[in-house]
Amino acid sequence: MSQDFSVVIPVLNEQESLRQLFSEIQETASEIDCQWEVIFIDDGSTDDSWNVIQELSQEQETVHGLQFRRNFGKASALSAGIAQSQYPLIFTMDADLQDNPKELPTFLQQIDAGFDIVSGWKEVRNDPLGKTLPSKVFNRLVSWLTGLKLHDHNCGFKCYRREVFSEIKLYGELHRFIPVLGADRGFKVSEVSVDHRSRKHGVSKYGWRRIYRGLLDLLTVIVLTNYRQRPQHFMGALGGCSFLTGTLGLGIMACYWILRQFSVLDPQVWEPLHQRPIVLYSLGALLLGAQLLAVGILAELITAQSAGTSATYSIRQRTSPKS
Repeated sequence: MSQDFSVVIPVLNEQESLRQLFSEIQETASEIDCQWEVIFIDDGSTDDSWNVIQELSQEQETVHGLQFRRNFGKASALSAGIAQSQYPLIFTMDADLQDNPKELPTFLQQIDAGFDIVSGWKEVRNDPLGKTLPSKVFNRLVSWLTGLKLHDHNCGFKCYRREVFSEIKLYGELHRFIPVLGADRGFKVSEVSVDHRSRKHGVSKYGWRRIYRGLLDLLTVIVLTNYRQRPQHFMGALGGCSFLTGTLGLGIMACYWILRQFSVLDPQVWEPLHQRPIVLYSLGALLLGAQLLAVGILAELITAQSAGTSATYSIRQRTSPKS
């Protein structure tokens, strides 16, 4: 089985780390009987990162570089690097030297064992509590909601078979959920413990805003993996509950109005219908439910229209009859 691989590395203001990172990759790759390459994607750096990448590409035939016109985000950088790569296995890793290239053979062993996606797990993490605590909470939430039990969904150090990216398209910030999306398509996912080193140069590019964006992306992934081919099951469930709640509330208020009109309820004690807040809440729930149901129907029409242009299945192998 071929172990030829490409290493795709997004770069944002990491000029001090690039040469050492390539040297470490080169040292490890030279011990493996395979062909390999490193692709650096400069995602709008404002330091000297691009000049360093250009120098490395002139010095080393295994180095390729891409420079974005501005910062487009990690998912876009990975997509561009993967499109540029040429080998059947694709590694992704960060440029800050916290990922240790000596772990490359460990990932390859898992690939040889039959897995399609191998995710790194920073079992001992050398980051401040402000990063590690939210990450632990997020990882447990993702594992619980998606059913894919990984200790570290956020780890950027991963290895994939190329066919994974023929079926999964990256956009937004879905890069951290590739194993989840791959598992939904039937790809086999594994996890390996990796050495995580302290940052030596530069500053972290992640803050608290990442948590909020990650939760929004998680919602997107849940919808994609569970309701992509049946959106009405998701929108209809929400819309149906809201519609029925509104209908029930208005029904109760209708009975209340009738009883008050016929003096079964004392009009001096029971306030008029228009003064009851439940009327507005019920009407709002009814209208919201109707809108969600309508959106679900439109989503079903769009899904049916696009079903012929995108595969709803994933093929592992094919057999051919003897000629």
